[in-house]
Amino acid sequence: MTVGYDAEQDYVPPKKKPPSEDEKRRKKIVPGSLMKAEMRPGGGTAMPADGDQVIFHCTIRTLDGVIVESTKSEYGGKGIPTRHVLGKSKMILGLLEGIPTMLKGEVAMFKMKPELHYGEVDCPVAVQESFPKLEELHFQIELIDFFKVKVISEDLGVLKKVINEGQGWESPREPYEVKARISAKTLDGKLILSYMEGEPFSFTFGKAEVPKGLEMGIGTMARAEKAILYVTKPYLTQSSFMLEVDGLEEVEFEVELVYFIQVRDMLGDGRLIKRRIRDGRGEFPMDCPLHDSLLHVHYKGMLLNEERTVFYDTRIDNNGQPLEFSSGEGLVPEGLEMCVRLMLPGEMALVTCPPDYAYDKFPRPNNVPEGAHIQWEIELLDFEKPKDWTGLSFQRIMDEAEKIKNTGNRLFKEGKFELAKAKYEKVLREFNHVNPQDDDEGKIFLNSRNSLHLNVAACYLKMGECRKSIEACDKVLDTNPVHVKALYRRGMAYMSAGDFKEAREDFEKMISIDKSSEPDAKAALLKLKQTEQEVERKARKQFKGLFDKKPGEIAEAGSDSTAQEHPEDENQRSDEGTNSTKEEAEVTHETARALPSMGLFSQLWPFGRRLFTALGVNKCSIL
Repeated sequence: MTVGYDAEQDYVPPKKKPPSEDEKRRKKIVPGSLMKAEMRPGGGTAMPADGDQVIFHCTIRTLDGVIVESTKSEYGGKGIPTRHVLGKSKMILGLLEGIPTMLKGEVAMFKMKPELHYGEVDCPVAVQESFPKLEELHFQIELIDFFKVKVISEDLGVLKKVINEGQGWESPREPYEVKARISAKTLDGKLILSYMEGEPFSFTFGKAEVPKGLEMGIGTMARAEKAILYVTKPYLTQSSFMLEVDGLEEVEFEVELVYFIQVRDMLGDGRLIKRRIRDGRGEFPMDCPLHDSLLHVHYKGMLLNEERTVFYDTRIDNNGQPLEFSSGEGLVPEGLEMCVRLMLPGEMALVTCPPDYAYDKFPRPNNVPEGAHIQWEIELLDFEKPKDWTGLSFQRIMDEAEKIKNTGNRLFKEGKFELAKAKYEKVLREFNHVNPQDDDEGKIFLNSRNSLHLNVAACYLKMGECRKSIEACDKVLDTNPVHVKALYRRGMAYMSAGDFKEAREDFEKMISIDKSSEPDAKAALLKLKQTEQEVERKARKQFKGLFDKKPGEIAEAGSDSTAQEHPEDENQRSDEGTNSTKEEAEVTHETARALPSMGLFSQLWPFGRRLFTALGVNKCSIL
C-alpha cells in the first residue's frame, strides 16, 4: 500500500552514538596480547561495569618474577589500594579490559604485551622513564570492591557512594545551615576525626567551614541520606572542621545528613534573608503560594535593635486572629510577601528585612522609625489558591477577569505599576484558554483583551520602559490597525522614547481615522512640538560656541555653565485636550535616543542623546 511505502520512507533509524575513546582503544587488542589466570576465586556473580568505582591492589612483575611496582605494603607499597571509575578514569588498556571480567574478592594474574600496558601508543597514563614499558609484564590484581558512584567533580576528585537514600529532593546550598554526622579516615582505614556520636557537626553552607570537596558532596545529598564521599588532595582545603590537611592525598568521609535549615538570600545581596525555623507540609516549592492567593498568616514584627522591640503581634494586637490578605495586591510590605510566597503551609520562618523592603515604601506603624531594619517571625497557616476558570461559563470568566482588572486599576492609581501590570498580564495569560462561542462573545472578549494590553502599555510607560509599551500597543494594532486609543498610547510611548517622527505619524493617523479624536491628537501634536523644541534648545546649549571657532580651534562641548542644568530642574508643562477618547497618558521621558530631527547635533555627538529628556507631565487614566 502507498501508506506503508510512505511510512518506510519516513522512517529514520536512530543514530548510533560515536564510539568512546575507550571503545576505540579496545579495538586495538589482538588475540594473545592479554592473558588471564585466576589465582583466587571471587564471590557472587556481579562484575564491574562502566560507572562503577573499582578498588583494587595491583602488583606488577616481570616475567622473571621481579617486582616492578606494587600498592601492597609487603611488596614495598604504601598499603593503599588503587581507585578508578570505569569509563571515566584514565587506565591502561589491559586493566580496562581485564577488571570487568573479575568478581568481588577475586585475585587474578594478567599477562600483558607492552601495547596493553604503558607501552601503548599514546597511553593516557604516564609512567617513570625507568619503568620497563616495552617489556611483557604480569599484573596481579586483587579486586577488593566495586560499586556505583556519583561523580561530583569532573576530574574525579570528589566521588559519592550512596549507602542509604535520603528523603525528598532538596539539597543544601548557600547559605543553608547544616547538621551532619561525619567521620573522616584515610583509604588505609586510619580514623582522622569523628562526629558520629553525640551532637552532629553544624556549619553554614558556603562559608568554607568544611573542606571544599566535603561541602560539594553534601551539596548533592538529601535529608537523612547516608553516603561515603571520596575526596582527593586538591579538594581538601583547610577549615575549622579539619585544621590539618598536609600530607593527606585522599580522605574517605562517611556522612549522614541529619538536618538542614533552609536559608534564602531573597535579593542576592544579603539584605533580605528568610530562615526556615519550622518545616511546613508538602513539597517545596510545588506546595508554596507562588501564585496570587488568599493567605492566612500569624506574624510578629520586631525592630532589629538590641531589645528586639516588638511593634506588632497578630496574636496580641489582632485579638488572636491571623492576618488575611491577598498576595499580589501590595497589601503588606514587599519583603514580607516575597518570603511568604516561598513558605509551605504550617511553616514558620524568621525574616530579616531592610527598610526599603519593609516600611519605608509602605504605611509605617507609629512605633517603627523611618529607616528601621525589621525582623518578622512568620507562620503561614494556610492559603487558598486562585479560582480555576476551567468549566466556567463565558460570562463568569469575564466577571472574574473584570475583578482582577479592577484590582490592577486600583494598584495603578496607587502608583504600584509593577503589581498592576502583573494583574493585567495574569488575565491575558488566562485568556489564552478562552474560546468565545459567537460574535457577541467574540466582540466582548476582543474589547477586554485590547483594554488589558493598553493597560499593560500604560504601566510600562509609567515604569519608563517605552519600548515594551510600544510592543504592548502593537498587539492591539496588529489585530486592529485603526484602534484610536492604541495609536494614541503608542504615540505617547514613541514621544517618550524620542521617536518623534513615529509619534507624529500615530497622532496624525488618529485624526484621519476618527474626527472625534482630533482634539486629543492636536493636543498631543502640540506637546510633541514643544518637546522637540525643548530637546533642540538643550542641544544648542550643550554645543554653544562649538561652531563659533575658527578652523583649527577646538571648543569644549558643554563649557557654558548654563548648560549644566538637570532635566528635573526644568519647568514642567502640561497640556490637556478635550479627551474625546476618554484617555490621557503621562509622558515621562527617559534617555532620548538618536533623533532624526536633530540633524547635525545628533551626527556630531551620538552619545549626547543620553542627556536629552523631554519635559511635560500629563495625567494618566487607565482603561
